[in-house]
Amino acid sequence: MNTMQINIGEAAKHSGVSAKMIRHYEGIGLIQKAARTYSGYRTYSATDVHTLRFIRQARNLGFSIKQIEQLLGLWRNQRRPSSKVKALAQEHIAELDARIAELEAMKRTLASLAAHCHGDDRPECPILDGLADPSAGGALGLARKPASPARH
Repeated sequence: MNTMQINIGEAAKHSGVSAKMIRHYEGIGLIQKAARTYSGYRTYSATDVHTLRFIRQARNLGFSIKQIEQLLGLWRNQRRPSSKVKALAQEHIAELDARIAELEAMKRTLASLAAHCHGDDRPECPILDGLADPSAGGALGLARKPASPARH
């Protein structure tokens, strides 16, 4: 695969990135436009596949497209200071910590609502009540919606 050009299906197989996502990354400029055969088919080099693997790994770690653009620039720049890479990683860690805290709050609220639900044939359901009433939903942070008619 060193000097050989491969089609998009093979590039997808070797990189772990779907052909649809490869086309998307090309369309948004995350990767360079693919070379084309005389018949118009995209072809990819080993370097392209390596870049796609880098993108896949960054996506697996939850980096945004904007952050991946920055990481790719740093990766390609052999003179970059590692401090810039570390700062970007630490910024992402802080974002992940915030998302984890939000998810934990949602889990606690839902667990509390589920614990109060009898889960039997009765129509009363604290889970639905909590979803309908933001004050009962606590950490769900649901926006106030007009109250629906009560079901009795």
